[in-house]
Amino acid sequence: MTTNAPRPEVLRYTAFSSDPAGGNLAGVVLDAADLDDSEMLAIAADLGYSESAFLTAPPEGLGGQEGRAYRIRFFSPKAEVPFCGHATVATAVALAERIGPGELVFATPAGTVPVEVSEEGGRFRATLTSVEPHLEEITDDDLAEALAALGWPAADLDPAFPPRIAFAGARHLVLASATRARLADLAYDFARLEALMHRLDLTTVQLVWRESATVFHARDPFPVGGVVEDPATGAAAAAFGAYARELGLVPEDAVLTLHQGEDLGRPGELAVTLRAGDRRVRVSGAAARIG
Repeated sequence: MTTNAPRPEVLRYTAFSSDPAGGNLAGVVLDAADLDDSEMLAIAADLGYSESAFLTAPPEGLGGQEGRAYRIRFFSPKAEVPFCGHATVATAVALAERIGPGELVFATPAGTVPVEVSEEGGRFRATLTSVEPHLEEITDDDLAEALAALGWPAADLDPAFPPRIAFAGARHLVLASATRARLADLAYDFARLEALMHRLDLTTVQLVWRESATVFHARDPFPVGGVVEDPATGAAAAAFGAYARELGLVPEDAVLTLHQGEDLGRPGELAVTLRAGDRRVRVSGAAARIG
């Protein structure tokens, strides 16, 4: 961005909550055409949110309706990330407030992500469809290091949920707590977990506890982004949906509810929809402008 160019407007939204005091905060720049990488990173670092989103013109061949297709990039305060669910939801709602609800298409570094924005009771709700997901095993040594960094004894894990690395746009290590109390007690070694996550190319660690057949609670340490904890994590929710279905922990057709942010005082709710015959995962939530 040249010194004479005006600074683009930086919008502030919360995603996965209609209450500005809940959910996960995201910066949104609807026109980042004049920003270079360093300037986008500087804006994200200045905001201090777990991620901020930056829109530019769509690449050739993306498809979608004219004026409703974009390239989107995501920056944490420390680095660019390949995909961010909550910033996608926030951006989709920000666009809907200006051009109306309907279908959007985003070209992300992880692949093409369609988003449908609907209006319910005067509020907008966005549903993103993930890229094709997959799971990976984690070695015993890497699992032991993750647990040591978290300060979690192996006995505190839920044996019904085997540890895996799950991908639906970004890589997340999924670990399930046997109790809600274990999930609530999170005080980890930031530098140690960050080092392991860099080595395994993880975006967050998705910590979950199962309340009922389709209701879960989640927390997401995010040291690689320079944030202790992500309050509501759409990319991890998509990865978790793929994980739970592939391991037969939920039906192939299901709607899961993930509660996140309660332990941070910023409660949010993520709906994860699984459809038989479609490996992709849909993640839905509200968003609200703040400030």
